[in-house]
Amino acid sequence: MRKCDITGKIPMTGHEVCRRGLSKKSGGVGIKTTAINPRKFGVNLRNRRLWVPELKKFVRVKVSANGLRTAQKNGIYKTLLKAGMIKK
Repeated sequence: MRKCDITGKIPMTGHEVCRRGLSKKSGGVGIKTTAINPRKFGVNLRNRRLWVPELKKFVRVKVSANGLRTAQKNGIYKTLLKAGMIKK
């Protein structure tokens, strides 16, 4: 499953709105909605080897871009411990 190991983010569902016409501002009769199609919004996942200085080793994680920012801000060891990726 495509899921971030740190934040727990998973793909979300939504809609793609198809439109046609010229806007009234541009001299048209307005933009009309012709279809609303279901779609998925994926997670921006990366496979990374993160160096954990406290353990003196690399840990492989499947992490989103937001999860990487979280790990850098709070510290990799503390973040992975909270996410349950490593044990004390």
